[in-house]
Amino acid sequence: MPSSPSAPTDLWLRGVAVNTGAPADVLLRLLDPAAGEGRRILCEERRLPDEVVDAVVAHPDPKVRRAFAGNPHVPPAHRGRLVDDPHDLVRATVAGGPHPRPRRPLPLPDDVVITLLTAEERGTPQRVTVGEIVSELMSSWQVSASFRYRMRGHEHPAVRSLAADVWGLLTAEERRGLLADPHPDVRSAAEYHLSAADPGAREAELPDHGRVRWHILCNYALPDALVEAALADPESRSCLAGNRYTPADAVARLARDADPEVRLRVAARADLDPAVWAGLAEDSHEQVRTRARVQPLPRTQEQCLAVDHEMDEGAHDCACLILESYTEPDPDWYRTCAESEEVVLRLVAATCPTLPADLVARLAQDPHEEVRHRLAVRHPLAPAATVLAAFVARPRQRAYVLVQSRVPRTGLSHLLDHEDPEVRALAAADPTLGRAPVELLADPDDRVRRAAAANPLFTGEALEALLHDPATAEGAAANPGLPAPRLHALLDRAALPR
Repeated sequence: MPSSPSAPTDLWLRGVAVNTGAPADVLLRLLDPAAGEGRRILCEERRLPDEVVDAVVAHPDPKVRRAFAGNPHVPPAHRGRLVDDPHDLVRATVAGGPHPRPRRPLPLPDDVVITLLTAEERGTPQRVTVGEIVSELMSSWQVSASFRYRMRGHEHPAVRSLAADVWGLLTAEERRGLLADPHPDVRSAAEYHLSAADPGAREAELPDHGRVRWHILCNYALPDALVEAALADPESRSCLAGNRYTPADAVARLARDADPEVRLRVAARADLDPAVWAGLAEDSHEQVRTRARVQPLPRTQEQCLAVDHEMDEGAHDCACLILESYTEPDPDWYRTCAESEEVVLRLVAATCPTLPADLVARLAQDPHEEVRHRLAVRHPLAPAATVLAAFVARPRQRAYVLVQSRVPRTGLSHLLDHEDPEVRALAAADPTLGRAPVELLADPDDRVRRAAAANPLFTGEALEALLHDPATAEGAAANPGLPAPRLHALLDRAALPR
């Protein structure tokens, strides 16, 4: 049946696409090209029943498959089914990871990673090369340190060479095995780690400027002459202060540098001499003192990087490239951080997704608001009240929190008149309100109107009226109380084939 000129069919299609009560046979109809934006929303912005996933993966239109390949609501194994897709942009989207991307996405299954790493160029012209797809994968954080370690004996050199990334986890025998590998790419990956620590491998002079210069200053051992030259250059000292290979005597000189930013970077090092650390812990600059004192010695590089992430200081303020560790600190260290008197260390603990339930409960009651908020965003066991408080207080984090599906959906009546429309919209959808949120159907924000119309407390004639009002039609079509026959009827009005 063709749609009437006044029927808000496009709005219905968008609404049905996100309707959590829609059965698979309804959702499958939205894969037709005539569904327009509703088709994209279905594939990209929600969880899908297995039957619909099967249809999406086999769909002839690469735009459909690509939308699903970046869907943050589906598990990596589902997105990974597109790893051998005939279209290069679909494979590149799988490799690039979900959007919005969490700080550390869940890893792709082993077989998916191996397929991406060992792919060969295809005969047909491609907009994205195999090398570019691998580059996307390796910068996506979807390849875990444990995968890299387990692949040290893999038959394919492109996979085997990744073990060099976790050099610190390898035994001496395993390192020798990589250095003596029959494939030159594997040997080269292993030899890099030896070269990086060998001052004799550097040239007598650095490039005058550019990214290569800063990369070398930050990440490689330097001969004495280059160290002295860098110490004489104000711009180079900052990089040298964070370089793990900087000699101890140069580190001690940098700890007394006139620039507090240089001293701050020294204070973040894992290899400080106790006397140098003690001096920095009493530094005249507050940030330097704090950075030294929050981590007493001994401490590891991985621990220092974890603290730097949360303090957003030191290495992360430098314009030059820093090579970060692929490994995480020991879980016991995170547990110690959770019980620390230092706020910064409790912030670090709040980011650890494996922190046990008793310490999660402790951090959920932390007197420091930011600790509670980071726990809400990062930990799967964060209490509902903590997650809700973070959702209300941190607008920039909402997209990620919503993807995790941990935001409370009930008991929200106290937020119906909140000044923030996103918060009102959350409350407007609460199915446990005392009555349907009629007042919010006239809210000035369309997100609130949609959420209110989708509330299952609207039924019968009231819901039918909302379906035919352009201001509420999209939300009403998303109402999970609509039965399947009515949803099919809406799609019939939109001229979607059955």
